[in-house]
Parts: sequence; C-alpha cells; structure tokens
Amino acid sequence: MEYQWRPNQKPDPVKIDHLQKELGINTHLCQLLVQRGIEHFDEARDFFRPSLQKLHDPFKMRDMDQAVSRINTAIQAEEKILIYGDYDVDGTTAVALVSSFLKDHYPHLETYIPDRYSEGYGVSIQGIDYAHQKGITLIIALDCGVKAIEQVKYAHSLGIEFIICDHHLPGDELPKAVALLDPKRPGCPYPYKELSGCGIGFKLVQALCQNWKLNDEQWLPFLDLLAVSIGSDIVPITGENRILAYHGLKKINKSPRPGFARLKELAGKKEKELSIMDVVFMIGPRINAAGRISHGKLAVNLLTGTNTEQIELDSATINEQNSERKELDRSVTAAALDMIEEMQEQDRFTTVVYHKSWHKGVIGIVASRLMETYYRPTVVFTESNGRLSGSARSVHGFDIYEALEHCDHLLEQFGGHKYAAGMTLTPEKFGAFKDTFEKVVRESILPEHRKPFIPVDLKLSLDQVSRGFYRILQQFAPFGPGNMNPVFQTDYLQDTGHSRVVGSDGLHLKVVLQEPASGLSIDGIGFGLAGKMSLLMTGKPLSVVYHLDENEFNGQKNLQLRVKDIKLTEEVG
Repeated sequence: MEYQWRPNQKPDPVKIDHLQKELGINTHLCQLLVQRGIEHFDEARDFFRPSLQKLHDPFKMRDMDQAVSRINTAIQAEEKILIYGDYDVDGTTAVALVSSFLKDHYPHLETYIPDRYSEGYGVSIQGIDYAHQKGITLIIALDCGVKAIEQVKYAHSLGIEFIICDHHLPGDELPKAVALLDPKRPGCPYPYKELSGCGIGFKLVQALCQNWKLNDEQWLPFLDLLAVSIGSDIVPITGENRILAYHGLKKINKSPRPGFARLKELAGKKEKELSIMDVVFMIGPRINAAGRISHGKLAVNLLTGTNTEQIELDSATINEQNSERKELDRSVTAAALDMIEEMQEQDRFTTVVYHKSWHKGVIGIVASRLMETYYRPTVVFTESNGRLSGSARSVHGFDIYEALEHCDHLLEQFGGHKYAAGMTLTPEKFGAFKDTFEKVVRESILPEHRKPFIPVDLKLSLDQVSRGFYRILQQFAPFGPGNMNPVFQTDYLQDTGHSRVVGSDGLHLKVVLQEPASGLSIDGIGFGLAGKMSLLMTGKPLSVVYHLDENEFNGQKNLQLRVKDIKLTEEVG
C-alpha cells in the first residue's frame, strides 16, 4: 500500500517557546507536547507523572448512587448476583476485575460469559434464563447492555434486575435498568467519556470502596486488568485512561497476576518490560483467542486463577487456541481477497464480503486485514444460527457507526464505535445491505478519507537524534490513540551499501543510512518493507519516516529507526 506523508500542523510557536522556558527541555520535545494539548508546566507534570490521585470521583457518574445502593441491598438480603460480561478482552477483564473484588467481600456470586456462537454479543436471553434457573436476582452487565432494551424487560418479568456498566454509544431508548453507568449516555456529567468497559467496572469498584470505607489498596491489584483492557480495546490513552494504563503496566511488569505472568512467558517476554503495544499484539490476542475459538470463560478463569497447575493448563490451551486463530485468520483473509478479485470489486468504495463457512471468531481480524489491502470501510460476514453475523472496520476519519445507522432498517441489531462495529441481519437482506452500505459510504466519505497516510509529527536531522532526546521521549509512553508514538521524518539520507532484505520470509528490510550533511549514520529496521530495497539501490537521496527505537545486541543498546516508509527525497517535496 502506498502511503501519503501528512505533516501534523505545527502548533503556535509562542506556546512552544513558553513551554520550553517553563520546562527547560528540547524545543522539539516541547512541540510534541503542545501538539498533545500540553501547554503549561502543571499539564506537563501530570502527563509525565500520571497520578492515581487525579482519578475522578466515581460518584460523578450518573446512576452510581443507585448502583451502589442496589448492590448493598443485595448483600444485606443475601441475594445471588451474576457478573455478566462480553467474550472479548475488555469484557473478560471486566468480569475478572469486578468478580474478584466482590468475591473478597461477598460469597453469593457467579460469573457468566456468553458463547460467541450460540448467543452472540451482549446480553442474551439464554444468559438471563441461566440466571433465573440459578435463583439470581441481580445481574451486573459489563462492557455490554446499553442497547439491551428487550432483554432487560424480559429479565424484569422474571424478577431479575440489572446494573449496566457499558461504554458503547446508547440508542435513542435506554434499557430500564436499576442503574445504567455509561459516560456516553445523555446527561451524564462524568468528566471523562472514553473509559473502557473494564474501566466502567473499575469505577463501580472504586465507588463501592468509598461507600464501604475501604482504602485504595483494595483496588490497586486490579490495575493490570485495566491496562490490558485499555490497550486491547483501542480506547484513547488520555485522561484517566493514561493514568490507569501507566500504573497498570507497572503492575504487569513488576508483580503480574499469575495468569499474566504465564502469558508473558509464552509470548517470549518473561524478563522484558511490556509496553502497551506488547499488550495489544501479544497479551490481548491470547486472551481474545479463548472467546474466538472455544469460550471466554476460559480467559476469566486464567485471569482470576491462583492454582499453579490449573494456570499452566489454561494458559497452554489459550496459547494453542491463539495459534489456531492465526491460521484461521490467514486462510479466511486469503479467501476473502480472492473473492474480491473474482467479483472484480477492487474499485468500490466499500468491501462487503460473506461466506457461510468462515469462522465467526476471526471475521473482525479479517476485516482489519482487508483494510490493509484496499483501505476502505469493510464488513465481513459469516453465518451463525441462521443469521448473518458481521464485523465492521473503518478508515481514519470515517464514522462507520454513523454509516450503519443509515442501514438500520436492514439490520436486526448493531452496535460499536466510530471505527469498529458488529451487526446481524437475515440472509435475504445481505444484497440490499451491501448495496445500501456502498451508496451511503460513496455519498458521505471525503476524498482524504480514502487515501492511507502516515501522520508526521516533525522533521529531524540525525544530529538532533540523541540518547537524551530518546530518554525523554520514552516518558511520553504509554502510547495509543490520543497520544500516538511520535513519527519523525529525515530527508537527504544515503544508503551506505550495507542495507539488506532480512527475515525467513524475505519481507523485512534492515537499513544502514548516512546523513551526508552531518556525517552521521544510523541503523534501522522496516518490517514488511522489503519492496523498498529498489529505492535504496538507486543511490538517490532518501527520505524516511520512523519511530525512534532502541536495539539491544550483545549487551549493547543503540538507537535505531523503526522505519514506517521510505521515499526518494525528490518525490517528497
């Protein structure tokens, strides 16, 4: 895929100069901070030193009083409580967090994760029937429920009440729950709107601790679960999420719960410090694999387990399921790409593909893979229980949730975010949906949304790339939406002749580049960039966009470029 390089707008120089005088650090670092909305010393202090004392009062969230009161009533009356959560990383970490906390204080508790295949996403009638059979009278739904109008109504007819903890966008009507905790609901005054589903569960635990006069030590052990949910659910790492992710990562790296410790080992990171990206690409997929291949309850068992032998068994099973998920991902992606070519749909504004035999557990991943090839809003469907189940992914800047709202008359249900959503529809409506979705996107997507691009934070020369610069840059982490790892551009570089294609599959590029103006040279690695070797062989000046990285070899650490793209300088302009 050919990328445009799009420079981020340079902030007001006066603001950069003001911050530089307050902090006394490199002007380029101050520019990066101002680009992130950090303009004063106090804001920079909070950014570089995220403090748990800066977390918002959980009782600012609408209905939190009612949620705490209802739980207190249930405990006093010795009611049975069911902790219900979605089968993905966010849902399973949320169930692990809330159930672990409550089990320390109350015995009459069960957990429930719906089956991806027989029940589907969200609150299910089957799950409510299970609760009724078990004599449960209160369900705490995590990472789901904000659209469960009929399900909550059905539960109420059976004498079961709901507390809903969700972070998805609500519809026009809200379910009649005892309490509905969702910062995105209309009229909720909670100051931070971007918590993960696990984050909403955490705020409930935090509120219970306040109400029960328990100190912070009661919720500190759960921050590792929050870090994994924040990274894996791709929520913005700003505000409270940054604080929670920062401290959660410290816990994962210093004193991980047994399940995480074993997953770190299986990912080859036993003795290494995990970043948010490691969580996203190594820990999250393994936890997700349980819900994709077998059942999400396995992930909850691993995350809450303490028995060494059982943890060994559960983690080995999850690791095997992750390998199976990878193979399914590869085969379904290949089949979908073949289908697009056979139908000659390469030039559409959308990708909408369906095959009844595709594994439901990987269609979301496949949608992301197809995006990497065609860069357009994408929906991948498979068949499940006589319905088509779809997973959607969108390109930067285009709201796929809003587009699906225009197709609502064809869908049985849908839900999600700006860039990712899920839906179901009857088989006979697939053709109409495909045509309508294409029409909606064609009429609303902007030209700039159809061109893949790499945002460039600022240009540097190699003599501005120092270990001190990198040391402060590391303190910008954890990186993620709202605080992405900075991308730099350096022009007029020359290949030294030592660059080469590497990797067992010959897909990657190891570069050794020199800057004639300064005489400095630096190594770099470009994953998936083997095709750029031809540019290096021209001998012409090169421009490179990259993250700054560190490579350790034979005990020596050296700065290197994590190359994202390479162009001829004469073509960059």
